[in-house]
Amino acid sequence: MAFGNPYAAYQTTAVKTASQGKLVVMLYQGAERELTAAFKSFGSDGKIPASAVESFGKHIMKAQEIINELQVSLDMDKGGQIAQNLMSLYVYFNKELMDVSIKQDKEKLSQILEMIKQLCSAWEVAATTTQPDSIPQAQRTLNITG
Repeated sequence: MAFGNPYAAYQTTAVKTASQGKLVVMLYQGAERELTAAFKSFGSDGKIPASAVESFGKHIMKAQEIINELQVSLDMDKGGQIAQNLMSLYVYFNKELMDVSIKQDKEKLSQILEMIKQLCSAWEVAATTTQPDSIPQAQRTLNITG
């Protein structure tokens, strides 16, 4: 089997083999990447040049799509108060990003980006400290029997 794009194949494999915690981290990293790209659209004068408006909008939209994915992945029955708080946070992010997109508000985008970075860091710690112990030893090994 030949791969047309080795990086895409690597990404696909990474997603398919990631734990649930790692998948959440990957989503946060994607949101952070998109919001950082949107932030870089601003010029030194704090405004977005006309040539960068479309790109800015696409990055904001991709970040919102990632946040929507985080939202729908919440297990409200098992997650309890934490899931409810995360849901409220995701709704807030999407509302604020809509406002950022319309008003091209650099300061508000900066605040949301910082919150996403903090959440990403927290999930990275949670995914690395809790996941290995929750997987039985037999499942942590590579199965080459097919």
